Amino acid sequence: MQYYYDPLDKSCKSQTGAFARGSEITFRIFEEGGEADFSADVCYFVFYPDGEEARSFPMKRTEDGFSITLKFHKIGLYFYHFAFDDAHFLGCGRLRRGVLTPVPVSWQITVFEEDYRTPDWMKGGVMYQAFPDRFCKVGDLAAKPYQILRDDWGGQPTYRPNEYGKVLNNDFFGGNLAGIRSKLDYLASLHVTVLYLNPIFEAYSNHRYDTGDYLHIDPLLGTKEDLKELIADAAKRGIKIVLDGVFNHTGDDSRYFNKYGRYDSLGAYQSQNSPYAEWYCFRRFPDSYESWWGIETLPAVNEASPSYQDFICGESGVLKTWLQCGIYGYRLDVADELPDFFLQKVRKSVKEENPDAVIIGEVWEDASNKIAYSCRRQYLLGRELDSVMNYPLKDAIINFVLSGKTAQLRETVAELIDNYPKETLDALMNILGTHDTPRILTVCGGKICTDKDEMAVTFLSEEERERAKEKVRMAALLQFTLPGVPCVYYGDEVAMEGYVDPFCRGCFPWDALDEPLLAFYRMLGEIRAQNDVFRDGEYREIYADAACLVYERRKGERAIYVYCNNSAGEYHVRLNGAYRELLTGEAVRDRLKIAPHAFGILKKSK
Repeated sequence: MQYYYDPLDKSCKSQTGAFARGSEITFRIFEEGGEADFSADVCYFVFYPDGEEARSFPMKRTEDGFSITLKFHKIGLYFYHFAFDDAHFLGCGRLRRGVLTPVPVSWQITVFEEDYRTPDWMKGGVMYQAFPDRFCKVGDLAAKPYQILRDDWGGQPTYRPNEYGKVLNNDFFGGNLAGIRSKLDYLASLHVTVLYLNPIFEAYSNHRYDTGDYLHIDPLLGTKEDLKELIADAAKRGIKIVLDGVFNHTGDDSRYFNKYGRYDSLGAYQSQNSPYAEWYCFRRFPDSYESWWGIETLPAVNEASPSYQDFICGESGVLKTWLQCGIYGYRLDVADELPDFFLQKVRKSVKEENPDAVIIGEVWEDASNKIAYSCRRQYLLGRELDSVMNYPLKDAIINFVLSGKTAQLRETVAELIDNYPKETLDALMNILGTHDTPRILTVCGGKICTDKDEMAVTFLSEEERERAKEKVRMAALLQFTLPGVPCVYYGDEVAMEGYVDPFCRGCFPWDALDEPLLAFYRMLGEIRAQNDVFRDGEYREIYADAACLVYERRKGERAIYVYCNNSAGEYHVRLNGAYRELLTGEAVRDRLKIAPHAFGILKKSK
């Protein structure tokens, strides 16, 4: 006898993925014909809450296998497998499907708060990430004495350390809020609905992750009024603004730490009687203190400080101040270094001000089960985050387009669907690159560099760029059609190159747009805008082998089919009726021929 169990099949698990507290879930194992080492008369559901002892529940014998129904009363993580006896277990195998094994391998259950909802306005849209200093410049704003204002838009960002071995990141190209506002029609042409901005608050550096003053816009970017005008004009185009929230550390050159005395405040570095003294952890006052990853310019904040919590989350705090200006949420920098109690206060504050605002966490792993600093995190249980940056999917897409192998991509998608709440899944920030990673075109080009001096002078030839752009198109197709919300890193849509920071943070080439690639991204955005299956539709594999993947996105009677063939072979797929290929407009009837290295989107003709 053989046994079938797949948690992504509702005949086996009555609700796929994570589910709300109070849910009653039925688990079923089906017996199938075929040879096996043994045949079982009894089966146990082996179940244990995270960190607790396992418990076994006998399953009910049915005509075609075994069944059990359980009700889940507490939020949290649970793990389970099935036991036939002391030597035969049914556990989690490839693509989450059950396999017989002598050693139990568990599936995960995520149970979240029953009132957990994520913003509907974000689902089905397109995000765009802009690095403010490098996106667009309109007019000239005054620089401070320690800032180097560049007049060579598009030049190489400074990357070499100074005579003291430090990279100061104090060269600015002058991109600003007025510049972003001037390009809103461009963003609208990409069907952008969410604009995520890297930090805009006053800071020493060009990346502004070393916050100097949370309550003031950096003067090089503009003013609070400039932000309000940007928000208002963006809203006219259906675009909402999300800001970067950097709350794990500040800059040493800040109103709160004030190491260099540039602010008119009594900073924590200057005096132990500073009103900000309890925000920081000094090992030896004043020169030895905890900092982010040991970087002295980024002193770490003590999130347990009541005054810091009130400053960020209080009625007159940072979060509510900018929400009252009209922004629609925050992306939280290094969310895994923000304690759960602090994230819960952040959520409470944000949702009090605007229940429809979004909270996105920077998490690089599976956010449903991550352990950080020996603590299981609670990001997706309904009390903290709405969404996370989808690094697992990014890595899987890149692996597929570079290797031609579907295994990691299929496994990652199955794992996300099984582990995440559907509310989170539909709002995931699907990335191919960010300010922290090499650009997707450079990655697809495949040229490896060993140091930054080499990166500074290494670019793709025209022939290499064309080959790489075809891989980018395939990657973008997956990014735009798999569950979640695609986030385009500024310039990827016009074939910008760049290795790691700061080369991935170059100036947007407004005078040298790659029009064919840009048109492709616009088409993908339009397809998403016109088809609500990408908003919250179900995902199902239709066909897959080692190099080709065909999947369905379905909502009720409406379905769209996506195919990617990353091999030198040709595939023929039988169809039922007439379809239109959305990328080319071509009519397809009864049979689809998938050429080598081809990809596309099919929709049934009316």
